[in-house]
Amino acid sequence: MLSPKTIEIIKSTVPVLEVHGTAITKRFYQMMFAKHPELLNIFNHANQKQGRQQTALANAVYAAALYIDKLETILPVVKQIGHKHRSLGVKAEHYPIVGENLLAAIKDVLGDAATDEILQAWAEAYGVIADAFIGVEHEMYEEASGQPGGWVDFREFIVQRKVKESDVITSFYLVPADGQSISSYEPGQYVSVKVELPGEQFTHIRQYSLSDAPGNAYYRISVKREDAMQDKPAGKVSVYLSEEVKEGDSLQLSAPAGDFTLQQEDSRPVVLLSGGVGLTPMISMLNTLIKSGTDRPITFIHAVKNGNVHAMKPAVEELAAKHPQLSVHWCYTQPTEQDRVNGAYQKEGYIDLPWLQKVIDTKEASYYFCGPIPFMKTINGALLEWGVPADDIHFEFFGPAATLA
Repeated sequence: MLSPKTIEIIKSTVPVLEVHGTAITKRFYQMMFAKHPELLNIFNHANQKQGRQQTALANAVYAAALYIDKLETILPVVKQIGHKHRSLGVKAEHYPIVGENLLAAIKDVLGDAATDEILQAWAEAYGVIADAFIGVEHEMYEEASGQPGGWVDFREFIVQRKVKESDVITSFYLVPADGQSISSYEPGQYVSVKVELPGEQFTHIRQYSLSDAPGNAYYRISVKREDAMQDKPAGKVSVYLSEEVKEGDSLQLSAPAGDFTLQQEDSRPVVLLSGGVGLTPMISMLNTLIKSGTDRPITFIHAVKNGNVHAMKPAVEELAAKHPQLSVHWCYTQPTEQDRVNGAYQKEGYIDLPWLQKVIDTKEASYYFCGPIPFMKTINGALLEWGVPADDIHFEFFGPAATLA
């Protein structure tokens, strides 16, 4: 337990962290990777370059300081990060490295303002917070390895099938190389894929949502090829998977992880909203609901640029034709002329609240959404404006957590 004095000191640093948090975490990663380059085998290099990881860590440190006397408040965040850590292979022995470099970064950025008293208080606080993470992640490792077909760290899988779903999305059907069983998962969860890229010094790990219902002899991931854009380079791993990996090749996978999962015990209507490749966990949830035989009304809404990049459309429309409780709605932001001729979508432009109110029968439902951050901000804002309770709104970030405010 932390002493009242330590808690008081930590809380006194909250305003400083609000201003300097990202500078501290940026310096932290620079220092840690300089001393321990082997950790670059775990961390997502792209998120580092884009600054998303630094911002996410700064927000987590800020929240820890703010609620240092009520750490149970941030337990959901601890569990969410714990899932990521377990899928990446973060272990208890990594935490002292993080603590040492985080304190050094605080001192480096704040200079004389980081007194010995403040650094000692943060050292004590970090010990308590690290123990919480280590405990949660230990349980997750035990759960992952203890269930039928489970394992720890990474396991070799073979690409059984590779299916092009659209101009930019490709599905991979993955079966275990050892021919043994695989663990089940909750719809909405993901696996980490570890690859060694030609000419690269470090391995690269990426998380991809499982895009089918559990209970099959395979895992399916559906990967969007991230081509180079004006403001960012091409995605190394997604391009490698899409263009280089063939049927029969092997990939290293973590056991399924993640806390963005379908609440299957809920009997109310369910609304699944997605933008772009955010479709993948929604397809898993949809297929699971249909497979379960539920009579819950399901509204499936997907926003995408046009029909050329719209993945899995025939499969979803086939489900809708067979199951009257499922209604499907497509929103194209830049439809092609062929899309217009074929009547391939129900709304042109961006999703907004008036349109949602037209296509969703009742706001008394459970809502799940995933997609690019601007899309998620729009959906979250619309649902809250409509009066949907926050407890009924569930979402997943692809990559480090951000804010939807």
